[in-house]
Amino acid sequence: MINPEQDTTRFLSNHPDLVHLDVIVIDLCGNAVGKRLPVDSLQSVYKDGTPVCAAMQLVDVLGNTADPLGYGFSDGDPDGYAKPIHGAPVGVPWLGNSKCQLLCQLVEASSGLPFWYDPREILKNVIKRFDELPFKPVVAAELEFYFIDAQRQESGAPVAITSPRTGARESQGKVLSLDKLDEFEPLLTAVQEACLAQNIPATSMISEYGAGQFEINLAHQTDILAAADHAALLRRVVQGVARAAGHDATFMSKPFPDESGNGFHVHVSLVDEAGDNCFNPDSKSGDVFLSSAAAGLAATMSEAMAIFAPNLNVYRRFKPDEFVPVTKDWGENNRSVAFRVPPSNPQNRRLEHRISGAEANPYLVIAAVLAGIHHGLSEKLPGIEMASGNAGAQVDPSLPLTPWHSIDCFANSRILPDYFSPDYVSLYSEVKREEFNAFMGSHFDREYLWYL
Repeated sequence: MINPEQDTTRFLSNHPDLVHLDVIVIDLCGNAVGKRLPVDSLQSVYKDGTPVCAAMQLVDVLGNTADPLGYGFSDGDPDGYAKPIHGAPVGVPWLGNSKCQLLCQLVEASSGLPFWYDPREILKNVIKRFDELPFKPVVAAELEFYFIDAQRQESGAPVAITSPRTGARESQGKVLSLDKLDEFEPLLTAVQEACLAQNIPATSMISEYGAGQFEINLAHQTDILAAADHAALLRRVVQGVARAAGHDATFMSKPFPDESGNGFHVHVSLVDEAGDNCFNPDSKSGDVFLSSAAAGLAATMSEAMAIFAPNLNVYRRFKPDEFVPVTKDWGENNRSVAFRVPPSNPQNRRLEHRISGAEANPYLVIAAVLAGIHHGLSEKLPGIEMASGNAGAQVDPSLPLTPWHSIDCFANSRILPDYFSPDYVSLYSEVKREEFNAFMGSHFDREYLWYL
């Protein structure tokens, strides 16, 4: 943490054009919420924090509270204090030189302790479970997204972006196309520069299958909380840069029915105290650890689907032959499985978890992935056979691939409550069940076309 008196004075003197400070908290749905303050509030925010409604980490995607477990209405809707997580503020390049931002965590007004239901706290508690084991996780995230037009169709549906080069509407993607990266170079460079300004370790950028669809990879990190912070903030960066350029961007899982979906892939390896990869096939137990970790992910996959796929749209990704997992399989260098072992040298061997939609909460997704791996290793689960060929040709009927089924699986789970806590499982299930009920409470145009 920076020195509130000395370092904030230095920061402000080095950035004389600053006018506003954005205090950011990541909510249950993975969205950045918070408040905008005069920049001269910076020192007091470091010292005391700033009041923010404590229920903000309990709300659904529209910001509504279901009063889960009596939090939100029943307890009088109290404030907490948003307190900075990292060091100095960072710039917000897409908004010019007048604004900076701080990623914060909500703490209780009385005790100063983080709220137990903060998704970042849920992840922190799962990470602590690895203290029981002789190795620690290393995590990297990949997120897919679409650049889209700023305008919408009358129905609210997205419109494909126009090419910065030709001005023509994008009609198809070109996977791994360098030409497509060149075509969108102004936007992608602005994203890269914004990531640099915000200390988000973006590495490679890839042109994906969809029209205007791209993927950004983040660096592998031993600081798991920071990895989740960066994944959460990356979405704000991409959307902010796109909007500043007169476009927009979406991490919605399936914004275009006939185009490729947006995924959130999590890469995980394990290192021992010497920094050696525990999945290394040349080590004595590398294959055993890897197969037990995959078995743990398979054992928790159904229970965690409500985390990986938090809304109705995400489930539109799960179709056969779409390079989206529809079974509990794992495999070597095989994109049709749920848990892939990418090709790498032995010291970089890892598992790639390929299930989540890109809009899922990064803290909760990484928590669920690590919980599955920890379960497989601590219980020494026997390895499951690797799949070969196309594992995604048929859907596994045991998977909960509807919102109502996945919420029930999470609410009645047996393994994950030990990691997330029984109360958080109940709370999250209640929030998402009420969100889905509210969504289904409105009529759809197709009802009139089909049933009138």
